[in-house]
Amino acid sequence: MAWRKAPPQLVSLFDSVVPRDPRVVRRPMFGYPAAFANGKLFASLFEDSVVLKLSPEDCGQLQAAHGASAFEPMPGRRKREYIVLPEALLSDRVALDRWLSRALDYVLSQSSATKKAPRAASPRKGKR
Repeated sequence: MAWRKAPPQLVSLFDSVVPRDPRVVRRPMFGYPAAFANGKLFASLFEDSVVLKLSPEDCGQLQAAHGASAFEPMPGRRKREYIVLPEALLSDRVALDRWLSRALDYVLSQSSATKKAPRAASPRKGKR
């Protein structure tokens, strides 16, 4: 399955709205511009869409108030907590900034992934 490249005007918009914050790391994900905080994705482009990671409550609010849709990179593969912003919000800079801030705050509120300490080697059975 070949994905379409994001339109240049959407890439430019994304670059201009992602917060300039030292906690934010920008790097591509699957060839699309993306923004991470605490090592977690909070905003990305996918084809011709802006995708945000939001709390379930915010996802519901965005769907009810603006008709946003759940993010499914492939049919039947819905990504929990990720939502596609409706096109109408992309032209509303104030609303767009507010939703990006909420996505960033949501990811920062989640504990960062911690690696488990390696298990101690267990003695080999049968070895004398």
